[in-house]
Amino acid sequence: MLLLITSCFANTRIQQSAKQQLIPKVKEVTIMDFSQEKENVIYLAGDCFWGLEKLMQSIPGVIDAQSGYANGTGKADAKYQTILGGKTGFRETVRVEYDPAKVSLDHLLLAYFYVIDPTVLNKQGNDTGTQYQTGIYYTNTQVQAVVERIVELERGRHKVFAVEVGPLKNYYPAEEYHQNYLDKNPGGYCHISPAKIKLLSSLKIDAGAYKKPAAETIRDKLTAEQFQVTQQNGTERPFHNEFWDKFAKGIYVDIVTGEPLFSSTDKYQSSCCWPAFTKPIEAPLLVERKDTSYGMVRTEVRSRSGDSHLGHVFTGDRESPNGVRYCINSASLRFIPYEQMEAEGYGYLLYLFK
Repeated sequence: MLLLITSCFANTRIQQSAKQQLIPKVKEVTIMDFSQEKENVIYLAGDCFWGLEKLMQSIPGVIDAQSGYANGTGKADAKYQTILGGKTGFRETVRVEYDPAKVSLDHLLLAYFYVIDPTVLNKQGNDTGTQYQTGIYYTNTQVQAVVERIVELERGRHKVFAVEVGPLKNYYPAEEYHQNYLDKNPGGYCHISPAKIKLLSSLKIDAGAYKKPAAETIRDKLTAEQFQVTQQNGTERPFHNEFWDKFAKGIYVDIVTGEPLFSSTDKYQSSCCWPAFTKPIEAPLLVERKDTSYGMVRTEVRSRSGDSHLGHVFTGDRESPNGVRYCINSASLRFIPYEQMEAEGYGYLLYLFK
């Protein structure tokens, strides 16, 4: 089970001084026994629990999502009006129960990171207060292992990482009027845009099927050039790369994890001398980062699950059908011909060519 902690916009917002932005000391925290908790449950805190609950409920494979308060003082203080004071230590949290046969914990965690800012303390968007501190809480070692692996991946993407990560100490369901709030109030406040909820609820590619291998496995698996490009942010030579002028029908996957990234239907002839695509198969498959190397300001593109350096993305490209050019190193990709997709486990993406 995954528990997400979020914060909601209150009509009367607590104004905090810079000193109050730090997590305050609270009374002794009640420790609850979660040894009987179901295995496939995660607790997530990430701004207002109304939006996070709605997002998790929309993802196929999630059995239930419940708004609540986690890791605060105790039951007596687990009330919305009380936690607004910022002295209880409670985080607005969503308890997420999921069916691992239908959705992986990797997938849920990466969806969570897609909608939060992991670099700020006690704040998300317009919501400010200790109850809005982001956090991921677990109740068993199996879930802990997945959480720590994904957190390590995400931590490496940011200079500052402010998400709390640790065992669940206590949890109390929020008041009934908070449950399924956005179903009851369709026009209610939600920090997660409807477009993002729709996007994340319609993904076909589950990140859990394409886990990043251990470092030594990656080194053994890749050629020297593939390793230099994907693991050391290198760039292969223009023209002298495998796919720059190839347009066969099929998909391109991360050379490290096998996660699908691009389709030949979105590849176009570009004078950049590297493979060029108008878009990825699904937007969350790529992670974008500001790149100031070599005296330039560019947008680097990395793979979601493998964190492989892929290349860069540019806008205003006159050769691109939509003005966007994903300029990708061939060494970061493996091509799966259309005729081999079913045999290699990518049959679920054949719809891309219909």
